[in-house]
Amino acid sequence: MTAKEAKIRVDFLRKNIEEHNRRYYVESAPSVSDFEFDLLLQELQALEKKFPELQSAASPTQRVGSDLSEGFTQVAHKFPMLSLGNTYSEDELREFDARIAKAFDEPYEYVCELKFDGASISLTYQNGVLQRAVTRGDGVQGDDVTANVRTIRAIPLQLQSGNFPKEFEMRGEILMPHSSFEKLNKEREEAGEMPFANPRNAASGTLKLLDSKEVAKRNLDNFVYYMLGDELHFSSHNESLEAAKSWGFKVSEHTQKCKNIDEVLAFIHRWDKDRKDLPFDTDGVVVKINSYAQQRALGYTAKTPRWAIAYKFKAEQARTKLLSVDFQVGRTGAITPVANLEPVRLAGTVVKRASLHNADQIALHDVRIGDMVFVEKVGEIIPKIVGVDISERISQVFDFQYITNCPECGTPLVRIEGEAKHFCPNENGCPPQIVGRIIHFVARKAMNIEGLGEETIELFYRKGLVKNVGDLYDLKKEEIAALDRMGEKSAENILQSLEESKKVPFARVLFALGIRYVGETIAKKLAEAFGTLDALQNATLENLLAVDEIGEQIAKSVLAFFAEEKNQLLLSKLREVGLCFVAEKKQQTSSKLEGLTFVITGTLSRPREDFKAVVDEHGGKVITAISGKTSYLLAGEKAGSKLEKAAKLGVKILDEQQFFDLIN
Repeated sequence: MTAKEAKIRVDFLRKNIEEHNRRYYVESAPSVSDFEFDLLLQELQALEKKFPELQSAASPTQRVGSDLSEGFTQVAHKFPMLSLGNTYSEDELREFDARIAKAFDEPYEYVCELKFDGASISLTYQNGVLQRAVTRGDGVQGDDVTANVRTIRAIPLQLQSGNFPKEFEMRGEILMPHSSFEKLNKEREEAGEMPFANPRNAASGTLKLLDSKEVAKRNLDNFVYYMLGDELHFSSHNESLEAAKSWGFKVSEHTQKCKNIDEVLAFIHRWDKDRKDLPFDTDGVVVKINSYAQQRALGYTAKTPRWAIAYKFKAEQARTKLLSVDFQVGRTGAITPVANLEPVRLAGTVVKRASLHNADQIALHDVRIGDMVFVEKVGEIIPKIVGVDISERISQVFDFQYITNCPECGTPLVRIEGEAKHFCPNENGCPPQIVGRIIHFVARKAMNIEGLGEETIELFYRKGLVKNVGDLYDLKKEEIAALDRMGEKSAENILQSLEESKKVPFARVLFALGIRYVGETIAKKLAEAFGTLDALQNATLENLLAVDEIGEQIAKSVLAFFAEEKNQLLLSKLREVGLCFVAEKKQQTSSKLEGLTFVITGTLSRPREDFKAVVDEHGGKVITAISGKTSYLLAGEKAGSKLEKAAKLGVKILDEQQFFDLIN
């Protein structure tokens, strides 16, 4: 490879790795497996080593992936929250052991722990009381998610009696048990929402919700695995874990001391097999030097501790032939390529189809029709192609050509900047999009119209009875009863359910409209903020951005929806048939805060939602952005940039006591 070719490949790898980091840490929706990601990172490291002139401090090989999010206060870590070096090779694990042996003339031992597949958390305790919970972030600072973490029962708010340090940190992993994950995904599917791909994504996504009451419903769990502090009185890692357990922390019962590398490998072999019986996901084993003194002697690199390594289990794979590729169209017009495979058994089921995600992933793996491909289940759930067996490639394979037109309606596809997928823009004439929007509209968490399953809606569409959601309210009893597998009773039930849907609250109607990026939670926020459909239709970009959790992408999508004439006509029709376009007014205790706007920031004694509820009860309004028109800033500890901006703009700043004095 020439230096010029290397530069092109390095730029390509960095762009893809950064995108995968964003999807993994920020969106909690990774599009590649850990194994695929690690292969990309290893290739980039190798190229940067071979071509030193291409090295850069901004390269993803030089830093920890970041999960920092808008809507949370960022807090600096007292002790950097580094990532672990990892390997899939037993030989590399023995090389790690050889480096340890070379460093010491004295005995050493390991502690082996299951590597939980969730979201990392740092918990700070002072005098035995939980003070703060912060995500990994970029390793230097993370998001303050204390209010959400307080809802997790496995995390003690007050430690049991014991000789604990005055101040210390516990590092741990927040995860979602399989039972909670299955329940959550069932609810999302019934609501017409995209299910989470695996429990790790669900745990990470839940931790970043701005509503701690919603977090509490999802039954997250936690295991702690490392203690840090300036005044720890332990000589070993294992000793500190035993103490943590006695203070009330949840420590994995599957942690084990190992005298040598052979015992470590025996532990790994056991759990590679037995992990399938655990009630939560684990994707490997973490191996740590037990002695704190030896840990200090080994030290750290810029990214990882030298005294620990993660051995990652390989996902179960199967090898089979790629026969053809279909392209599916979703309700938003997103195109998903799906591989048709020679049937192969994988993780207990026969797999015939697998996701290829998007054009970038196909190009990344250089997938061609006729190739022998490797398939695995991402998070043990969704089959996907993760690579090609190039050694088996024959001359008869065909270069893959990504489609340029919609497979359903023939419209030229578009690709929006920043989006991974191609889209069909013909939302008014593309059958899967039309049917998909109607299916979303009637879902349980939307309009909850019983008797209208996917097959029934597709039948109505084929027969020309419905072309949009407004047409549902024009259905006649005799039209429905005359269809296959229907009848008068079914027709009566459907019409009755349609009539009942007119009582559905405004927030759910808004969610049912299927505005891009407006899920159930965002719909509630918009309904609460604007109160009526008319007010929302007339909202400006600035008005929308002032609403909690509404970013520029969501705001522009809402504006675009209401700007389209066909949507205006549809809304007029839905208004005529009697759908609810006005939010129920919340009961006010008083009007003491009438006309006043509040911004809430920093760490407070209670979740922010509690303070927002108090403002609402007394006629005020909570917004997210500080401006010269803001009435008050309610500031807790570690208030950060909003406090500085409020001071510059002359906005009045309140602490909790002053806030309640204002009401009382």
